Amino acid sequence: MESVNSRNSVPRKQVAVIGAGMVGLCTAWYLQEYDIEVTVFDRDDVAAGSSWGNAGWLTPSIATPLPEPAVLKYGLGALLSHSSPVYVPPTANPTLLRFLAQFARNSTAKRWRKAMQALIPLNNEALAAFAEMELDLAEKSAPAAPFIAAYRTSADREVLLEEINHIRAAGQSVNFELLDGAEARAQEPALSSEINAAIRILDERFLNPAAFVHSVADAVVARGGKIVRDTDVDRIDQGAGPVRIAGRSFDAVVLATGARLNRLARPFGVKRLVQAGRGYSFTVKVDHLPIGPVYFPAQRVACTPVGDRLRIAGMMEFRDVEAPLDPRRIRVLRDAASGLLAGAHLDQREDEWVGARPCTADGLPLIGQSTDPRVFIAGGHGMWGITLGPVTGKLLALQIATGQTSPALRAVDPLR
Repeated sequence: MESVNSRNSVPRKQVAVIGAGMVGLCTAWYLQEYDIEVTVFDRDDVAAGSSWGNAGWLTPSIATPLPEPAVLKYGLGALLSHSSPVYVPPTANPTLLRFLAQFARNSTAKRWRKAMQALIPLNNEALAAFAEMELDLAEKSAPAAPFIAAYRTSADREVLLEEINHIRAAGQSVNFELLDGAEARAQEPALSSEINAAIRILDERFLNPAAFVHSVADAVVARGGKIVRDTDVDRIDQGAGPVRIAGRSFDAVVLATGARLNRLARPFGVKRLVQAGRGYSFTVKVDHLPIGPVYFPAQRVACTPVGDRLRIAGMMEFRDVEAPLDPRRIRVLRDAASGLLAGAHLDQREDEWVGARPCTADGLPLIGQSTDPRVFIAGGHGMWGITLGPVTGKLLALQIATGQTSPALRAVDPLR
């Protein structure tokens, strides 16, 4: 049952969305389902941020909070090494240091379980929200058949099996089957002979993230929406009546600016820090292009077919959102994938990319109304902005348009 939010009772006819990534555009699309006129602003262009070069996985059954006990096992030395999958460059930035301290406090089994239980209602509705949107989109997601997590040894595989047990214990359903190396290669010939154990995760999907987000943008425009590019909104002008953004008046505004969320959201009571957790990717030709996603959990490397190439993505780098691409991290990603893929031309890379995932210290997104009943927040999804973009847009549009707050949003209240 949905509860009425008494702070949000004014009908919305015109709403601005700041941020033309997956989350912002899905919110705009669902707002249009209520016949709300939407204008989307972006400092650059559609899918110009972390929506562009990520792995494009739609994997709600394994969408988990980033802070987890395993992160603390790396140790300070590993975290400060640029060759580590999780990297924190030496810094004196007080905001980053405060985020890292909060992140460490949340990396306990008890807090992970609590956050996991909060994500489950969103995870459970994620693919259904995609199905609704895709009726209106030219670009579609595809079944991840197969979706294989591959390992050099059976002992390595136990780490993910233990995580799956924890996910199930928290109440999330995960369907999978165990494969040996030969079975895994039979299903996915792109795996090398070094793979001796695997997990096939069932019932998931994947997409080309840039193409999909552009398709959502096209649908928003086709339904009467506007997209204003190259416009860096640096403030929300308050006062009686409508809010003003870039000289225009709106009944409400949605802040969906990814890793830059802090700047606009802080004046509206959002105290939770959003830190850039930067990921890297590139594409290569592969002699046997995988037909579905391939994951190497021990190396934290995600592979996804994108057109006629394979995108290889990974790394978690807590660094300033504006920092340039670090070529050392591309080499680390290349070395991590080496030997695990058969026929991958890893030294003929294209589309080298870094994008800033918007991470929170407790691993939960920020979705809902701010202290101002005209200002709404949609961000902080960490690695799961693609997976949870449509369900975020659906539930937030419901709140904006009707004043009803889904119980699924209670634990991700941006004012928590």
